Amino acid sequence: MQYPAKVLLAWGEAISGNKELKDWLAGNGYPELAMSCHAIRNHGPSRTWLMENGHPHLMAMIRGSEGDRQAVGWLRGYGYTYLAWVAEGADNLDDSIKALLQQDQREWAGIALKIRSVKNQIEGDHNSLYKISRS
Repeated sequence: MQYPAKVLLAWGEAISGNKELKDWLAGNGYPELAMSCHAIRNHGPSRTWLMENGHPHLMAMIRGSEGDRQAVGWLRGYGYTYLAWVAEGADNLDDSIKALLQQDQREWAGIALKIRSVKNQIEGDHNSLYKISRS
């Protein structure tokens, strides 16, 4: 999986919620990256789209970012080492962020941190709602 640095930077911003960059990705040959932005936020049809359109590695990265160790193992087994580190880094494992940085993969480390932020926000919102509903 190779993307130009500017595309990875745009993807990171799209993950963070920049709609204009998400639309740019979708319209400029990177629909899988645009769809992953939705899939990261648990959008079922986007997750299905990734699987049905030849991007199971991106879905495995997302599932790995949600703590699915089997998905991370699958990534490693198929040679997607950077994506495995992204998944683990997004799942709050700082050693994986360090591994990406040691390999001079700053853009991928940034992607991991952007996904981490979104996933931690989703988790925090879920926990807050759970506490309110239990009160």
